[in-house]
Order: sequence, then structure tokens, then C-alpha cells
Amino acid sequence: MITHLKFAGVPCRDQDLQLRFWTEKMGFRVVTDQPMGDQRWIELAIAGSETRIVLFTPEGQADRVGTFFNGSFACDDVEATWRQLAARGVEFRGPPEKQPWGTFAMFKDPEGTEYVLSSR
Repeated sequence: MITHLKFAGVPCRDQDLQLRFWTEKMGFRVVTDQPMGDQRWIELAIAGSETRIVLFTPEGQADRVGTFFNGSFACDDVEATWRQLAARGVEFRGPPEKQPWGTFAMFKDPEGTEYVLSSR
């Protein structure tokens, strides 16, 4: 049976720009970086998790760059994580917002794709 999500794709135009963002600002680590056609297959690991992200844009999917990532990154304390990432230069829409279901904040990557950061 299925045990976990292995990876989620993050479409991008500039893989080097995104690689610097996800490693230097977001704190992910490179698992693999190898040629794959006209691009590279770049897998990044989230500390303490089996889930990874892949910086790769499948053919015909370039229009997804700069839109909305259909998923959510979880953390134990959104406000503390927001402060830490904002200090590293990650761009947020605004401060964390509290909702009945939890706290969340929205951030962008360098190419404008927006992501949700939320509490568990």
C-alpha cells in the first residue's frame, strides 16, 4: 500500500535560481541533481521528512510557473517559522493569519509561485 508522498513537483524556468532559494533560504538539501533532457532533475529533501520537492517542469507545463502550488508546507509553529524565513529574505504576502482550522502564511518563490505554510 501507499506509505507517503515521495515528491511534489515545483515547475520553474530558472533551476539555478530556484535551487539557491530552496537550499539557502528555505533550508532544504539536495538529494540529486542530474541531467534530464533539456533540464536537470533536482530533488530536494525537507529536513526530518520523507517528502521531497523536485525542481522540474514537464513539457507543456511552463504556464504553471508563477501560479499557485496546490499543497501546503506544514510546520509546528507558523509564526516562528515565518519570522525565521522572513529574516532570510523569503517574501510573504503578510504576517501569519489565524483561522479556526489553524494558522497559515503565504510565501512566494523567486519566480512568483505562491505557497501555503500552515500549522499541523
